[in-house]
Amino acid sequence: MGPFSNTIAGRICDGDAHGAVISRRGDLKIVLGGLKTAAPCRKLVKILLLQLKRIGDLILTTPAVAALRESFPGAQLTIVVSSECANLLPAVPNVDRTLMARRNPRDLALFFSVAASRFDCCIDFTRNDRSAFLALLSGARERVVSYRVHQQAKMRARAYTDFVPIRMRDVHTIDYNLALLEPLGIQTVASRAPCLHLPQMAHERADALRRDSKITRPYVILHPGSSRREKLWEPERWAEVIDHFGRNNDIDLVLTSGPSPNEQAHIAAIKNKVQQQIVDLSGKTNLLTLAALITQSQLLVTVDSAPMHLAAATRTPQVVLFGPTNPFHWRPRESPALILQGESAAPVTAFVPAQPRFAMSQISTGTVINAMDSLLSHRAAAQSS
Repeated sequence: MGPFSNTIAGRICDGDAHGAVISRRGDLKIVLGGLKTAAPCRKLVKILLLQLKRIGDLILTTPAVAALRESFPGAQLTIVVSSECANLLPAVPNVDRTLMARRNPRDLALFFSVAASRFDCCIDFTRNDRSAFLALLSGARERVVSYRVHQQAKMRARAYTDFVPIRMRDVHTIDYNLALLEPLGIQTVASRAPCLHLPQMAHERADALRRDSKITRPYVILHPGSSRREKLWEPERWAEVIDHFGRNNDIDLVLTSGPSPNEQAHIAAIKNKVQQQIVDLSGKTNLLTLAALITQSQLLVTVDSAPMHLAAATRTPQVVLFGPTNPFHWRPRESPALILQGESAAPVTAFVPAQPRFAMSQISTGTVINAMDSLLSHRAAAQSS
């Protein structure tokens, strides 16, 4: 951890009644000593949340949003997200207003909306130049970010008033996001589980897609794709898994992916090697429809990608293949999930912040098949009881 790893950071309130002492280091304000309560000490009317990263990052921010809603039930929560997350926004609960950060760095409409809203508080989950500019533009009296900004980018740090001594590499991403709420007096939360509330429209579209695709039996979704090539498992291994379960007449196998050319090429390579029947829905779903399909499935098999987080937020059993990324930071913690990584024949159960980079090729087809059998058997037993 950083130099203040055993402290609670942030400006909770002046003259804290529980013995917290304000320590000044340069232009930083850091609260030392323990607060005895999770109750916020003041009223906040407008809170701005900056989450400009990817789909999974947005989903892993939902526990922090829920904690803010619980602590400040009357506040207006506004979240700024990247344009790639737009389709998922109807499923994100506890948010009153959403703003879109488009790819154009000179997004005048966004800048005007943020500047005109007169926020009381801003929490930056993103920590880059664009989010720092938006934080400064918000005019909020309190602008919260990780202490790492002050260590890594002195000029950018001037956009903030409160710095939380936590590093993303030391904790799970959900815990990192929740730690940024500490300057607001939020020390304990009801749940650390990600959450999505899918609209009925998403389920209706998923049902229609299943009918049109003639998916009539319980089904398993396989989502092999990722935007990062190093996360891809070999096509022939996916084909072996598909052919193994394709001989089972009790389930349908459904292939999904994003629309990008790289993902579509990976899917095409898998299909060229598959001998059993499979339903190909790759590139045919948006995020909400995919989430609804995952919710209705028996099991998801995927790599470290957005569908993993969709399954976690909807409590869907899943087998996740990790390679170069560390499951310590990103793994599903609440949903029934088996994490596979490296040459281990058994799912990973011990997670550490620092680990070597594993190749996806180290995961065997037998390990994946066994993990799928385990979760499918458990699901069947639960449904029959």
